[in-house]
Amino acid sequence: MSINLKNKQEIVKKFGKDEKDTGSSAVQVAMMTQKISELTEHLKSNKKDFATKRGLLMMVGKRKRLLAYIKSRNLDEYRELIKKLGIRG
Repeated sequence: MSINLKNKQEIVKKFGKDEKDTGSSAVQVAMMTQKISELTEHLKSNKKDFATKRGLLMMVGKRKRLLAYIKSRNLDEYRELIKKLGIRG
């Protein structure tokens, strides 16, 4: 269910400024997007797992707040990020 180390390193390389940039907003959003897609698949087969559903909703809210922060700081970076991740429409 969780992101393994190899996937995490690939996400950091793709969205971070360097290999050790794990805390930037873009990397956090990319990792959350990966977790959200995994949890969505889990909930398709486990419809009554309400604890996971709550965690998923909290994660979506946090990603939304981070995207709003990125949008307020740099609109071009925001547009590029949502295009790379394939979210928002």
